[in-house]
Amino acid sequence: MKRRDFVTGAAAVAAGALTLPTLGWAQEKSKLKITGIRLVKLTPKNPPPEYTPAAGSWSTQGVEVSAPPNIYPEFRPTRSLFAAKNVPGFTVEITTDKGIVGYGEGGAGGGALVMGHLAPLMMGRDPFDIERNWDIAFRVMESYGTEGVTMNAISGFDNALWDIVGKALGEPVYRLLGGEAKPRIPAYCTGNDIEQHVAFGYKRLKVAMPAGPIRGEEGKRENVALVARARKAVGPDGDVMCDCWMSWDEQYTIEMCKLMEPYRVKWVEEVLPPYEFAGFGRLRKKITSTNIATGEHVYGRYGFRKLLDADGASIWQPDVTRCGGMSELRKIGALAESYDIDVIPHGGGLNGAVHWSISHINAPWAELFMPPPGGPKQVYDMFEKEYEITRGPEGIYMHPTRTPGWGWDHNATPI
Repeated sequence: MKRRDFVTGAAAVAAGALTLPTLGWAQEKSKLKITGIRLVKLTPKNPPPEYTPAAGSWSTQGVEVSAPPNIYPEFRPTRSLFAAKNVPGFTVEITTDKGIVGYGEGGAGGGALVMGHLAPLMMGRDPFDIERNWDIAFRVMESYGTEGVTMNAISGFDNALWDIVGKALGEPVYRLLGGEAKPRIPAYCTGNDIEQHVAFGYKRLKVAMPAGPIRGEEGKRENVALVARARKAVGPDGDVMCDCWMSWDEQYTIEMCKLMEPYRVKWVEEVLPPYEFAGFGRLRKKITSTNIATGEHVYGRYGFRKLLDADGASIWQPDVTRCGGMSELRKIGALAESYDIDVIPHGGGLNGAVHWSISHINAPWAELFMPPPGGPKQVYDMFEKEYEITRGPEGIYMHPTRTPGWGWDHNATPI
């Protein structure tokens, strides 16, 4: 039986009835109770030195990057022209009666739902009852929709519970998930400061495409030139990926993949809007020179079930701050593993996804971002220490923090 035929017939059953191995620690009552929930801003207790990035650095976001609003000229020069100024991501702080405090990151816009709806309903509950608490949160907020800010809110709340459990048991979250499936995680770097990333030691680069269909042939040439530059930098044995951020269409993607064939692109990411599951499936049939990756803006196991039904991607990229938190990432990952699909979560840094990645076989890489070029040596030394950077045959490797919970060492300020 062909994989596609099997997927069509079985995906709905698999996602709906998916069960995961029992977590032993979850079978005992913790004797903890949730006593407080608030939104906070986290700042490092030992921040790196401040500096002005090198002129022309991509990291300053002062350059054009292909994005859905770019069809309107006034938004084309830089993403900052349309990015929200007052709708940030957020961090949930959950306190308990025994003094253990957990922190969890959620996606933009979800904070109001956490405080306005979830917080009153979760007081007094056992934070170890993660699955029950997640299900309550999902059911009471279904009326807002089951994607977007609803899942962003649940993600922040759920991630904070995992932090509490890890701290209560004295274990990093990856130990709660099954321990190390690998001793370290090979990493790729996102961003267009290509020369800096290669000099640091990366052999895998993901570049942000500057142009979409609205830019025509000139834009195609810019895209190809960037990919060629990345390929030259990493050499024949490295990997190059392309982030298109929901801004291409099917025909443009086919044309671009043809133009990029000489550069052996590993994957093209988010070439279509996240709801175009059928379109992703059509591209998978037509494009054989590279992989189709998506998932950064797909929400929950039900969203990924649609992606699976469409056979829309060979690489899934859920974001732990948007997909429903660590609890839902576990289910998405198990669904993918059932069909031999690799999962490379979106989001660089220590936001939780790397704890899942190091504990699962079908998570081959981690995404990282570099501090912008132009800083003092101390900045990059601190980055290496925080992310446990090592080097080897695949370039850069990283490891999640080994201290209990997420391992964050931050000051929390109420917002």
